[in-house]
Amino acid sequence: MAIHIVLVEPEIPPNTGNIARSCAATGSVLHLVEPLGFSIDDKSLKRAGLDYWPYVKLETHSSLREFLELYKGKNMYLATTKGSHLYTEVSYQDEDMLLFGKETAGLPRDLIEENQEKTVRIPMSEETRLRSFNLSNSANIVLFEALRQLGFPNLS
Repeated sequence: MAIHIVLVEPEIPPNTGNIARSCAATGSVLHLVEPLGFSIDDKSLKRAGLDYWPYVKLETHSSLREFLELYKGKNMYLATTKGSHLYTEVSYQDEDMLLFGKETAGLPRDLIEENQEKTVRIPMSEETRLRSFNLSNSANIVLFEALRQLGFPNLS
């Protein structure tokens, strides 16, 4: 039983390192979709993940197209400030995939438009809607809601 966190073209190593640490601590699978804004061997990436890296279930994909083809038919939720649903309004299931875009641009607009019914957002004040939460914070917020709904499987 696992939730999948999918980072599409992440740019900031410490964000990815923090998310990798969360995935290791929860048994979630981390997918990194290239191009990445750093090397997976980056010191700051490893520092953020510290000694968790050996426990990260990691998959890398050469492109978003490759990832989508490989996991065609899987249930995916797209996290975006333009989401149609609050992240708490969906019923998460085992093996769901939670997609997050790069820090400076989010997910591709066409992907969002084609999958609007599968978009989720974290509520924010009107004053800050032009900016979003930090990527690692956002991933953790949605990940832990999904895990909560599933009864925190295999966690104590």
